[in-house]
Amino acid sequence: MLSNLTAQPQDKILALVGAYQADPRQDKIDLGVGVYKDSTGATPIMRAVKSAEELLWQAQKTKSYVGLAGDPAFSTAMFELVLDGSVAADRLSAVATPGGTGAVRQALELIKIASPNAKVWLSNPTWPNHPSIVNYLGMPLAEYRYFDTETGSVDFEGMLADIKAIPAGDIVLLHGCCHNPTGANLTSEQEDQIITTLAESGAVPFVDIAYQGFGDGLEKDARFTRKIASQLPECLIAASCSKNFGIYRERTGILMAVSESASLQAITQGNMAFLNRQNFSFPPDHGARLVTMILEDQTLRGLWSTELEQTRINMLNLRQQLADELRQRTNSDRFDFLATHRGMFSRLGVSVDTVEILRSDFGIYMVGDSRINIAGLNSHTVPILAHAVSQTIK
Repeated sequence: MLSNLTAQPQDKILALVGAYQADPRQDKIDLGVGVYKDSTGATPIMRAVKSAEELLWQAQKTKSYVGLAGDPAFSTAMFELVLDGSVAADRLSAVATPGGTGAVRQALELIKIASPNAKVWLSNPTWPNHPSIVNYLGMPLAEYRYFDTETGSVDFEGMLADIKAIPAGDIVLLHGCCHNPTGANLTSEQEDQIITTLAESGAVPFVDIAYQGFGDGLEKDARFTRKIASQLPECLIAASCSKNFGIYRERTGILMAVSESASLQAITQGNMAFLNRQNFSFPPDHGARLVTMILEDQTLRGLWSTELEQTRINMLNLRQQLADELRQRTNSDRFDFLATHRGMFSRLGVSVDTVEILRSDFGIYMVGDSRINIAGLNSHTVPILAHAVSQTIK
């Protein structure tokens, strides 16, 4: 049987990790892997998470299963964090999942059950796991425009035109704040236009949000998601706790569904629990338990909020420093857009050939489309990157 298998395409980001690790240069810089790093290059454990783990170790009496949907307290805490009462509780359903990718997978499976012929529309660009899972599940797939490579901003006219043409019942995967890999976000007014268009067309929004708190703060970063949930009849939301709680390896995610009416909530919840049972039975609990403890405890939440704000400010400062260094070294405003982006990622907007030269000649690793992890930089490496870019694009 196994002799019938054929090799799968290599994941480009994992291949980049392997190449970086094999590079013997001591001054190499990794800007490909999407994890937060501090000024020393480490991915630290938040103090709030450490404190919660100590409390959990002392208090936890069992490692028994918590239920197909996970701990209800985790769902309640995440409803409050992401939606903050913008939707009536009796319209909400949720299941804990293994990370944000697990939530995306469960959402797509739910769509496949509820509407087998629905086409899933993804932004161009989006994260590689989105089209990979859609294609693996055999679902119809299409793209809408999102990014203008010339300006480094959202191609809003193209995006709006494409979404207006999406028929009722199709699924539109939208990015929460800081979530699109380009780093470019919609303005509040543009968000409103997208929501109006979806309301008129009858297309169903599916929000992927993993960086709440990394852009303009916890509340502002949830704005688009809350408006979608409160103004449209139904939507799906995949949320991850990996980034803003720094618990990547705990694989802590949640899928939320907003039903059109309270009468549909129980059926929706039952189907989501059914899918958990088919795919992994009971979801992991450790990370979800830590998140719940932090969000429910005033002291822990205050500590976490402070740490998250420090992380956000650090990335904003790195963005501004990089934009300033590039302006000075290139004597142009070509890269000024970097300071206007938000979150961990941005596209530099240089060619694949330039990306390869940056790797081979300077030991700077980034994805082929020139996406960089801003959090992979520090005040020392920003000038190194700016120098390398300026030399390469001459």
